Amino acid sequence: MARDIDRRDFLTLAGTAAGAAAVAGCSGGEGTPTGDDGSGGGDGDDGDDGGTDTGTPLPEPETRVGYLERANRVLNEEVPWIYLNRQYSVYGKSADVNWEARRDERIDGYAIEPTGDRDSVQITQSAMDSGLDPHDHRETPTDNIVLQAYEGLLSRDREGKVVQELATGYERLEPGRVRFDLRSGVSFHSGDSLTKEDVAFSINRIVDPEVGGLDSPQSDQLAGVTGAEPADGDSAVVVESEGINPVVFALFATYCDVMNRSWVEDNDEAYINSHMNGTGPFQLAEYEQDVSVTYEAYGDYWKDGAPADELVITAASEASTRVNQLVSGETDVIVNVPPQNISQVDGADNAEISPVPSTRVIYNAMIYDREPFDSVQFRRAMNYAVDLESIIESVLSGFADATSQPTLEGFTGYNSDLDPYPYDPEEAERLVEESGYAGAEIELHTPNGRYLKDLEIAQAVVGYIDELENVSASVNQRDFGNLTDVLLDGDITTGPAFYLIGWGNATFDASQTLIPLLTSDGSLTSYKNDRVDELIDQAQSMGGGEPGTDS
Repeated sequence: MARDIDRRDFLTLAGTAAGAAAVAGCSGGEGTPTGDDGSGGGDGDDGDDGGTDTGTPLPEPETRVGYLERANRVLNEEVPWIYLNRQYSVYGKSADVNWEARRDERIDGYAIEPTGDRDSVQITQSAMDSGLDPHDHRETPTDNIVLQAYEGLLSRDREGKVVQELATGYERLEPGRVRFDLRSGVSFHSGDSLTKEDVAFSINRIVDPEVGGLDSPQSDQLAGVTGAEPADGDSAVVVESEGINPVVFALFATYCDVMNRSWVEDNDEAYINSHMNGTGPFQLAEYEQDVSVTYEAYGDYWKDGAPADELVITAASEASTRVNQLVSGETDVIVNVPPQNISQVDGADNAEISPVPSTRVIYNAMIYDREPFDSVQFRRAMNYAVDLESIIESVLSGFADATSQPTLEGFTGYNSDLDPYPYDPEEAERLVEESGYAGAEIELHTPNGRYLKDLEIAQAVVGYIDELENVSASVNQRDFGNLTDVLLDGDITTGPAFYLIGWGNATFDASQTLIPLLTSDGSLTSYKNDRVDELIDQAQSMGGGEPGTDS
């Protein structure tokens, strides 16, 4: 069970050499390869959270990475989820374009090059946008639509490495304060030049509900950031955070599109959600809500012009429809090709499959205080009950990796000492008896079509659980929007007790999965555990190990 941390340890560790090194300053040119700070690799010197095999307590971690690894260990043992799989993004692409998929599920139209004499490219997603305001959404389909027109201070390449975008440099000034130097010669599609006031306004619009007429659902994506202001004199902004905020550059490499302050203030919500005015390579040409978005290349873009003159994004919720559109030459890139259609795409003369391990984890949350999931024995039983390797092979055709913890391999804070739970139905039945919930009836809520084979995964999970002699299980298909509405309302009591969902973490840092999903105050939490909260608090109070940067 979780144990309390000594408050004096917290204060001592907050002032360790690791923390001091982080606040001493780090500057950013072009990013360094994604990954941890080299001190990862399991618990390292940290050991098991509960002690050794002989019962000897082990010391507290000494680094930020160590605290994140320890949190993952606790979560592996306390099992707030059935740990399922790392999703692969399986795209289909036309032979008429040159393009390579990214790990973060974003489809950057600027990176799609039409071949021959073609000058137009089409992308077909599973869903359209929920509006065009880049600060007023949380879904990947909307993100893919707005990112063609809007840009941030930093960005990432297709492997996840941090690169400069509207910022030409970044540095940590002191604890809680960082500075971004801005690129010159950048203009919005309206013709207005980019200013430091626009950048500060954009940051404040996300983190401060009093700015820009929006209570942004993205405030936790800039976790710890409290505000920004234009720098005196130079073309730069200074961003302030609570505490060190060790992942601040990683956050800005993934989030915070920059908007034109005067354009936002001069227009109402409906206009901002149906028009675009960014600095990106494509500007909006036509918007038909729920049907399509058509862009044209922006002639005054600050980099080389886009390879395609026109970009069109449409949607088809049925995977078979997307596949048929691809092989018939109606579109160039499609998302989520299901395993049963892979041979159809690969067998076509004009298309091929493009798979890539994504940054998204698929899991079954079990609300920690609802019966029977308030028992750790029952939650462990659910993990032992599921033959995850068989699901990966038979349902996902091998396009997935089994997981043992919330954090994905390759992320800062991943604990390499942990293995996925083995398939052991006898142990599952024993633990169910031990939990006192023998005879339990549980219902798994799942979307259908949002993630690769989500319904089929849910059906397989339920099938394995239902095979236990002392538990019965069923599936409840839910509209994705309806399900996420109740999961994102900030009230843990309104959602179902047991559900399948996916979480994409494009920052490549464990904290951005653990904080929102598994801490007491997380925006999408299903779990409360004082020990996990304390470990995360410790990690976030220390510097070091920021993914993709040299901090």
